[in-house]
Amino acid sequence: MKKDTVVPRRPGRTSPQLPAADLARLQPILDRWAPVPGNLLPILHDVQAAFGHVPANLVGPIAKALGRSRAEVHGVISFYHDFRTTPPGAHILKVCQAESCQACGSRELTAHAERTLGCKLGETSADGAVTVEPVYCLGNCAASPAVLLDGALHGRVTTAKLDRLLAAARSKA
Repeated sequence: MKKDTVVPRRPGRTSPQLPAADLARLQPILDRWAPVPGNLLPILHDVQAAFGHVPANLVGPIAKALGRSRAEVHGVISFYHDFRTTPPGAHILKVCQAESCQACGSRELTAHAERTLGCKLGETSADGAVTVEPVYCLGNCAASPAVLLDGALHGRVTTAKLDRLLAAARSKA
């Protein structure tokens, strides 16, 4: 292909627009990490901390700033379980799915959380209050099953204890 050849975009494909306010929040993150080798993961973590998720309209600017393709950045986002591409609920419940927790009832605990909240792992309750996410070891195996609710670790969680934790979290909102 000649250097001056322009390849048209596929019909219907457009890049999401980036509001100036989002760019103003993104730029300091890019400036901080640009000179650091291996900067993509720290950038994505900081973006998620700032925005609550990694918005689709930031993938292009991140890729451009790092000299990478949008596909590379998206691939990293989709590979790691900790990154989310949609805003989370007001509270984030992570239920351990590792072997020790499974042996002590995390599958039943997960099913109870899904029934109680009306959503599956990786989803947010209809009222936007709680996002339920799988996690693969919280390092609390001696107190399985374990959950992380809004960053606080809880062990030996029963369905009744989970109900109390969720009720307390919702009452704070």
